[in-house]
Amino acid sequence: MDYPGASESGIVFSGGGVRGMAHIGLVKALREHDITPQWVAGSSVGALVGAMYADDISIDGMLSFFKETPLFRYNFFSISKPGFIDTDRYHKLFEAYWPANSFEALKRRLYVAATNLNKGQEAFFQSGELIRPLLASAALPPIFSPVKMGNTLYADGGIMNNFPLEPIAPHCRYVIGSNVAVIGELGTRDIRSSLQLTNRTTALMIYAINRDKIQSCNLIFEPPELERIGVLDKKGIERAYRIGYEHAMRVLGNPSREPQGITQEKK
Repeated sequence: MDYPGASESGIVFSGGGVRGMAHIGLVKALREHDITPQWVAGSSVGALVGAMYADDISIDGMLSFFKETPLFRYNFFSISKPGFIDTDRYHKLFEAYWPANSFEALKRRLYVAATNLNKGQEAFFQSGELIRPLLASAALPPIFSPVKMGNTLYADGGIMNNFPLEPIAPHCRYVIGSNVAVIGELGTRDIRSSLQLTNRTTALMIYAINRDKIQSCNLIFEPPELERIGVLDKKGIERAYRIGYEHAMRVLGNPSREPQGITQEKK
């Protein structure tokens, strides 16, 4: 692999819910190969993994974050906001991982994609407060409420840009792409309900919009096995992580090794 070095390389993490645990498997494989891109961009779950990667949080810490952060908690339900879950209630949980709450405190340059609901535009955050942009980027409607910053409501970055290559492209000679919003062939029996049809057509639209950007990367990771994992299925965390690691090791030209079990280490 013609890798120019960390300072001239970047990595993009796509959105994709629980499938984003494959990003963590990729990070593990890259670290084992001493590949450490310094420019980072992410959308939705990719923004969360990107922020942890940018802060050198351990693999165990990354997995623990997603395993311990509840998707649904009865006292998090929203009463006065649009969305079933009040996204702001997650702020304190995020503070345990990013106590400085600052882009500038990270060890690598990070860009977080979100959607400006008021203007109907994509937005990129790269300085100042960190946690609220992360919450906004992962606030998938209508499940999670939008996040208010100033007089503007922001929601999931994947609505407008699920593969935010744009902010790091001018800075990098080499870009690694990690796309977990994969599209594989499905059988007719896999599209039998209205929900399955909606999920399939939404996935196809997202992939079509981002396909050219994904294919423009110097190195791309797209584990096809992820399509069988539901985007909100927390039971799929460990499986998606292993799929990501094993796929990355194959792409990098090494036989995959069994990932270590997680420990209590956070960082």
